[in-house]
Amino acid sequence: MKNFMTFAAVNAEGSTDGGGAAILLPNVWEILVVAVGFAILLFVVIKFVVPMFEKTYAERSAAIEGGIAKAEAAQAEATATLEEYKQQLVDARTEANRIREEARAEGAQILADLKEKAASESARITEQAHAAIAAERQAAVVSLRTEVGTLATTLAGRIVGESLNDDERSSRVVDRFLADLESQQGQNAGAAQ
Repeated sequence: MKNFMTFAAVNAEGSTDGGGAAILLPNVWEILVVAVGFAILLFVVIKFVVPMFEKTYAERSAAIEGGIAKAEAAQAEATATLEEYKQQLVDARTEANRIREEARAEGAQILADLKEKAASESARITEQAHAAIAAERQAAVVSLRTEVGTLATTLAGRIVGESLNDDERSSRVVDRFLADLESQQGQNAGAAQ
C-alpha cells in the first residue's frame, strides 16, 4: 500500500522525467531470483513429484484393471458354474424321470408276475380240490357200493327167503341192482332236462 501511495504521489506531481515508468518495471535481480527459484522448483517437481504421481497413477490403473479383470474372471466362473449347475439339474431331472419310469415298469412287471402266480396257484389249488373231490367221491361210491351191496344182499335174502352168503352170487346181485339204480337215475336226469 505504501508503494501505491508513492506511485500516486509521483503521478500527482506530474513528473515527466520517466521515473514513473521505472516504478512499474521490476528489478532485474528479483526476476533472476524468481526465475532461478522457479527453475529449481520445476526441476524438483519434474524429477521427484511427477514420477511419484505417475507411479501412483500406474498402480491405481493396474489395480483398477486387475480388479476389472478379476471381476470379469469371477463373472465368467460364476456363469460357467451356473451353466454347469443347470446342466446337472437337467441331468438329475432326466435321471429321476428315467428311474421313475423304470420303477413303474418294474412295478407293473411285479404286479403281472404276482397275478400270474396267483392265477397258477389258484388253478393248482382248484385242480387239487377237484382231484380231492373226485377221490372222495370215488371213495364214497366204493363205500356206498359196499354198504348198498350188503344191504341189498340182506334185503334180497329176506325177500327170497334164502341166505345169499355166497360172495360171487351176492356181488352179481349187487352189481345188477346198482346198474338198475344208475339207469333209473340216468332216465330221471334226462326227463328233468
